[in-house]
Amino acid sequence: MKRATVIILLGLAAAALPATAQNKWDITKIDVSKLPPASDKQDLTYDKDIKPLLDASCVRCHGAQRPRAELHLDNLEGLLKGGHDGKMIVPGDSKKSLLVAAAARIDNKIAMPPAGRGRGPGGPGGTNGPPPGGPDGGGAGAQGGPPGAGGPGRGGPPPKPLTAEQVGLIRAWVDQGAK
Repeated sequence: MKRATVIILLGLAAAALPATAQNKWDITKIDVSKLPPASDKQDLTYDKDIKPLLDASCVRCHGAQRPRAELHLDNLEGLLKGGHDGKMIVPGDSKKSLLVAAAARIDNKIAMPPAGRGRGPGGPGGTNGPPPGGPDGGGAGAQGGPPGAGGPGRGGPPPKPLTAEQVGLIRAWVDQGAK
C-alpha cells in the first residue's frame, strides 16, 4: 500500500511540473533600457510584418523541421505558446518579452542568434560574446541537420541578426497586442 501511495504522489508531482514551469531566463535581470525604441508604425500583424523578419533570421532554427528548444517562430500560434524555456512574449508589454530582448541581443546569455553566430559583434546594443558555439561549445549548427538548413555545419551562412529597426517593429507589434 505504501508503494502505491508513493507512486501516485510521484505521478501527481510530475504532472504538476509543466504547469509551474517558468522561463529559464529572468527578464527582470536584463537591462531593457538598452532595447531599441518601439516603432511608431501602427496596425502591425504577425503575418504581414513580423513573420518575414523571423523567416529571414530565426526560422531555420525555430521552424517546423527542427524547432530548437521546442520553439516555433514560423507561425503565430507557436510563438504565442512559447517553447521549452516558457513564454517568449507578453502581449502588450515588449519590455517583459524575452523574444524582444533575445532579438535585440542586449544580453549575451540570451542573444539570438547567439553571439558569434550572426554577422557583426553582438548586434544592436550587444557586445562581443563567447566564442562561436556558446560557452558549452554547442549552439546553432553543432548538431548538424539537413543540407541547406543554415548555420555553421548546416549548409548555409550563419543567421543574420535583426537590426535595431526590425527589433523596434517587433516591440511595437508586441505592445499592440501581438496579433
